[in-house]
Amino acid sequence: MTAQRTMAVAALLMAIGIIIGASATHALQSVLTAAQMHALETAVHYQLLNALGLFMVGLLAQSRIDVWMPRIAWLLLAGILCFSGGIYLMLAGGPSLLGLVTPVGGLLLIIAWLALAWRLSGVLARR
Repeated sequence: MTAQRTMAVAALLMAIGIIIGASATHALQSVLTAAQMHALETAVHYQLLNALGLFMVGLLAQSRIDVWMPRIAWLLLAGILCFSGGIYLMLAGGPSLLGLVTPVGGLLLIIAWLALAWRLSGVLARR
């Protein structure tokens, strides 16, 4: 994924996260249980936080040549889609098997952030 596309996808994920969060606050509060609202808030929070991180990876990819930046971007995107997307689909009435996708998403997010830390520590060590 190019740096520009990474940042565009990140911005889109930010907009979608805000839309879902606002919808939950205004329209879904009377429909969802407290536990479901908490799960939805967690999904939105993780989506927004990691989409911002995805945007940062796009900026880093723009400023330095590193074959790992696109890989890290893909890991973050897959993690957001699996983690937050899995929760969204379960709350929308999807199969409970989607509950297995959410931890995979969390693991992908952790791997992405560790990979970014590894790449940045290597860059910093060379200076």
